[in-house]
Amino acid sequence: MAKENVIITKTYSFALEIIRITRILLSEQKEFVISKQLLRCGTSIGANAEEATAAISKKEFIMKLQISYKEARETRYWLRLLRDSEILDKSKATYLIEKCEEIIRIINAILQSSKD
Repeated sequence: MAKENVIITKTYSFALEIIRITRILLSEQKEFVISKQLLRCGTSIGANAEEATAAISKKEFIMKLQISYKEARETRYWLRLLRDSEILDKSKATYLIEKCEEIIRIINAILQSSKD
């Protein structure tokens, strides 16, 4: 049995949470602009990490993970906006921001060790 890939597992789980929160933003808050941005970048983190696992070279691996890192930072930005504008419940937003920051730290650590 293959060893669990922590970043793939965490980004997939995070993407599911982003999908759920986006549904709430659309249906209950009638927020269409930021929620679309959040959905796009919040699910892209894991998609790019998944692509990185199939990279054909170290350079491609690093490139895909760098995209994933950027998408995670963008996601954090939108979550902070939703929290600070009080569109999203502060505790839920803070929880998602913390999850996102954990992903950012993990991706950054992978990138740093990959560049050596």
